[in-house]
Amino acid sequence: MSASSRGGSGIAAVSALLLRSAPSRTSKAGFRASAAICSQCRKSQQHIRQPFSSRRFYSSGATAAATTSAQQPDPPVIDAFDPSTADAPKRYRIKSGIILTRPPLLTQTPTPFESAFYLYQKRLNERLQARFRPAMYFKKDTAPELEWKIKLKERRGVPGKDIGRYNPHGRMAWNDEVLVGSTTSSPEHIMEKLLLDAEQRVSDDGEVLPDEDRVPVERPMPRRTEADEKNDVKRLDRALDQTLYLVVKKGEGEGASWQFPSGVVPTEEALHETAARILAESAGVNMNTWIVGRVPVAHLVKELVPAADGKSEEKRGEKVFFLKGRIMAGQADLTGNKHELTDFKWLTKDELKETLPSDYFWSIRNMLELR
Repeated sequence: MSASSRGGSGIAAVSALLLRSAPSRTSKAGFRASAAICSQCRKSQQHIRQPFSSRRFYSSGATAAATTSAQQPDPPVIDAFDPSTADAPKRYRIKSGIILTRPPLLTQTPTPFESAFYLYQKRLNERLQARFRPAMYFKKDTAPELEWKIKLKERRGVPGKDIGRYNPHGRMAWNDEVLVGSTTSSPEHIMEKLLLDAEQRVSDDGEVLPDEDRVPVERPMPRRTEADEKNDVKRLDRALDQTLYLVVKKGEGEGASWQFPSGVVPTEEALHETAARILAESAGVNMNTWIVGRVPVAHLVKELVPAADGKSEEKRGEKVFFLKGRIMAGQADLTGNKHELTDFKWLTKDELKETLPSDYFWSIRNMLELR
């Protein structure tokens, strides 16, 4: 006897004993009431009263599953895929390409809101910190102390150089926000004020210099370079606050197209190895580059064009997998390239959208940087 059947017989015996020993009681209406029993116990009694052959235990389910699996035939053996038997319209040429980028070299130009917020933070910091103590920084009756007093007078008693006409400890210290349309928070205005403040007012001998004898401070380089002014898209020193992408022109005339450097992947090469080789064959070796990882960041599918007979293709399809790369130094040189490339450009994201074919740009748009 199995464990399940022994348990079922024991439950039946205990339930029968309880039913015989439970006293019956008569209601006030005069009819005989049944023994007090809950609904769960009643369901158990109904199950126990069933014939033993009709009961279903957990062990029976496992036995049935094992019997069913034993009766099933073995799955059919599928032969390995043979490329020679594939239909012609399903063939694709696998290519690997590289999206070579030059990262931004400058921070992005702040918006008017960001400039106003930065100035507000500076003024708030001046309000919360301790007062400036000149005696801790300047020796009495010296040239540095005299220059400090002159500059402090020019700032109308404000120690901070780039917070405008704002006294953090005066009675109007609460008014620390910039009005709409004010140029006080603009980066150009702040830079001019800092350059003017950096000019020396007192000579080393302690004599106050007249305005015509002051030596101007060297100005920082402008954010826009000569390449930006000339719109030279072949130079890397342009659009310094944006990412530049290398694109090459393949062919001449109406059949020419702009694309990223790419080529066919041989059997013995991986995707990243082909991308590095194609870049060297296309743009020369006069570049210090680095391929970021071995996993593609985008892909492009060019469907094949079948012939009229339907058994061959007029133009073979392509699947191009792009890897991401960085350039640290050097410049592209198409002299003697092996891929019939005639020109190259370093373009921004917005310029790529205007230069590349629409389907080409659509396939790689998600991997482009925000700026």
